[in-house]
Amino acid sequence: MPTLSAAPPVIAYFFTTFPKSTETFLQREIVAMKQHGVNLRLFSLWGGGGTFRGLPVRRFNKWRLLTLFWLIPYEAWRRPEVLRQLLHGLRTRRAPSWLNFWENMLGAGFACVFAREFRRDPPAWIHAAWGGAPATAAWLLWRIDGHRFSAAAHAYDIFEHGGDWWLRDKLEHAAFIHTSTEMGRRALIDLGMRPDRIHCIRRGLDRLPVVKPLRPSRAPLHLICVARLVEKKGLHHQLRLYATLQAAGVPFAARIVGDGPLRAELEQLAGRLGIAAVVTFTGHLPQHEVWSQLAWADVLLHTGVIAASGDRDGLPNVIPEAMSLGVLVVTSPAAATTEAVTHETSGIVAAVEAPDAWVAALRRLAVDDAFAEELRRSARRWVEENFDAHRNAARLLTLFEGAIAPLPSGNPPATPSAPGR
Repeated sequence: MPTLSAAPPVIAYFFTTFPKSTETFLQREIVAMKQHGVNLRLFSLWGGGGTFRGLPVRRFNKWRLLTLFWLIPYEAWRRPEVLRQLLHGLRTRRAPSWLNFWENMLGAGFACVFAREFRRDPPAWIHAAWGGAPATAAWLLWRIDGHRFSAAAHAYDIFEHGGDWWLRDKLEHAAFIHTSTEMGRRALIDLGMRPDRIHCIRRGLDRLPVVKPLRPSRAPLHLICVARLVEKKGLHHQLRLYATLQAAGVPFAARIVGDGPLRAELEQLAGRLGIAAVVTFTGHLPQHEVWSQLAWADVLLHTGVIAASGDRDGLPNVIPEAMSLGVLVVTSPAAATTEAVTHETSGIVAAVEAPDAWVAALRRLAVDDAFAEELRRSARRWVEENFDAHRNAARLLTLFEGAIAPLPSGNPPATPSAPGR
């Protein structure tokens, strides 16, 4: 695996919130990068901050936005074409949502506030971990002073309300684009990005767990769902599936791990469906307790759908996590879950609109040991080949190294001029 030299150049990572308990995949990426010897500077634009594995995480102090009253005129004087482009964009395009508007404004404010610091002590590279505020900050620092950057774009950035407000502008100037699913890669190509600049590099586990044995008797069947309680997780469908399963006489116990704005509504629905005694809402749990819940489970259920806003999952990390441990997976075909779960090979795929198919699948998994073991072996192989955090971080590091390599002339890159549009 590649590692940077004895005096590695500095790579600045921009996050929205880091560390964040629900984004352990980003934590694993940073751990792997650190173990590869990368010299990292970590910036968190919204929440988080403090330290992570001995690395300081600089959290953006929002009070510094007050300095924009004099920084904006100064930076506009230095680079008037940047201000003209931003004002033109504000006049001619509408943000898909107020949240996305303010995410972009946060990234723009961060770039303006930190421009002088990055001018004095420039990193060799900037990588935005998300296509929203972090990519806005990286893109504007490129526009202001020519800092070279790359950006990641994942399902939320691409699909929520039709995608991030300035996504195309930002990504077309990134040296390369990181996405974690083939679904995301295809969507970015449809957006107009050059295929050779888009790299599908999955997330991963820093170490693979020992596969747990298949429970010899899976009655009652232990079912688990690990998800934020939001629309795209399709949890209303899942509760109705549990009611159908109960009516079919299949004994089970279900746990829904996670929290979110729909919790009260879902708990009420469970009561109306008469399944409250067999469905437990655990709320948010720390990662080590999530693994304990997976160790309890026979089957992980993912009932993802495309939300009214257009948002959807990519490949939820809990799916390959469960597959690594030997938990069987039944998933809807929405989003990119089928990139890991092949029907009747590494799991079972069923539409949420067909609860009888789910009942038949779960009934079979409860009694057919040979079939269950075949699925578990195939699922583990997929994880070993595709979901190793160190191997995948090495691929990303190779892209960083290639991008950081000195230009043929030995001169720094020219400060960008205004784009044509």
